Amino acid sequence: MSSKRNDYITWDEYFMGIAVLSSMRSKDPNTQVGACIVNPEKKIVGVGYNGFPIGCSDDELPWEREGEWIETKYPYVCHAELNAILNSSLPSLKGATLYVALFPCNECAKAIIQVGIKKVVYLSNKYKDTDATRASVKMLEAAGVELVQLEPQKSEIVLKF
Repeated sequence: MSSKRNDYITWDEYFMGIAVLSSMRSKDPNTQVGACIVNPEKKIVGVGYNGFPIGCSDDELPWEREGEWIETKYPYVCHAELNAILNSSLPSLKGATLYVALFPCNECAKAIIQVGIKKVVYLSNKYKDTDATRASVKMLEAAGVELVQLEPQKSEIVLKF
């Protein structure tokens, strides 16, 4: 009898892989972020990526990062975490885990808390010194949301078609 293979990915790597794969749908030329929500039974219940709301043309609205606020992407882009929440297949996300490549901003933190997500697993926190991220951490910790920075065992997962 042969034994099982040993080079399989962990659950965290699997769900973060789904988040990273989802980010590849983003049309943002600078920042691509994906998110994956998993219920306590390890079933995916929502995915999302950063982009404009449904019906808003990504050819007509701006992708700029600098300039007059109204002429940048910031008032228009829906973040991956919020899209994953809005795309969820469940009426309740209480007790769920959110996997996201980039630590959530303060606006996404509010939505995460409101829907009852209890754990956030993230890859990068490159904006940790900004007021928005400090506010996010403060709210998430106050609400009892567990924050975990994933340190993957594998540096890459290759998909072939």
